[in-house]
Amino acid sequence: MRTKRLLTAVGLLGLSALLTSGAAFAASGDGSEGGGGNGKGDRRADAGTSFRTATAIEQGQKGTADASTGDYLYWSFPADSGQRPTVKATVKLPESASGASGAKWRIDVYDGLRRRQPCMYGMQARPAAAGPVELACTLRTVRAWSDPWAADPLPGTYYVRLTATGLRTADLGQPVTAEVEATSKDIGGSAAVDGTLGAPLVPGTERSPAEPEDGWSSGWWTSRWIWTGAGGILAALAGVGGYTLTRGRRAVSSP
Repeated sequence: MRTKRLLTAVGLLGLSALLTSGAAFAASGDGSEGGGGNGKGDRRADAGTSFRTATAIEQGQKGTADASTGDYLYWSFPADSGQRPTVKATVKLPESASGASGAKWRIDVYDGLRRRQPCMYGMQARPAAAGPVELACTLRTVRAWSDPWAADPLPGTYYVRLTATGLRTADLGQPVTAEVEATSKDIGGSAAVDGTLGAPLVPGTERSPAEPEDGWSSGWWTSRWIWTGAGGILAALAGVGGYTLTRGRRAVSSP
């Protein structure tokens, strides 16, 4: 009985330590809401005018632009596996821009292969108005690996395009100011998959972000490690307990 109690106590202590350390590690490496507390939001970067000249911003950093209606504005940011990016944009128009022109402002997000990624939710397009136009697009969770025929989001560079559609000739050239920001929520082990890409989808241009601050696939830690370790400890305890009970019964039944 002493051996059984000792093994049980050791197992429970090991399980508690594993859960505590795992939770602390996950919290320290959590990238949810993309670096809002590191001062990046104070940095500003003007927009590019194409995929090739897209201005690189980090998650949590605001990109800005002083442009005209009819311009195509581009930014790029890195997103790693396990992250669910959300892109928000604010467009400020002059009072003369409001009215029955039928123009709409919209944001589109493309991955490193320039495939347009659909929004899970968020107001992706809104009519032009005198007040600020607020737009948002939340993508699907970035996967570490996918089949070649699938269009799943993969680790690498993502492009944000902001533009107005349905413009009349009279609407062109009006001054506007725009601001975009990309953040991410760390989904955790529920989004983990078996397999990884050979390399992230990052174009070889100087204006594109090389990698996230912690490096690519920095989110290798997931809650699956906690439950896998806990399951292993419980299985070991169950095995030892079963062996102890069986051995005790044999000792009692022996002549």
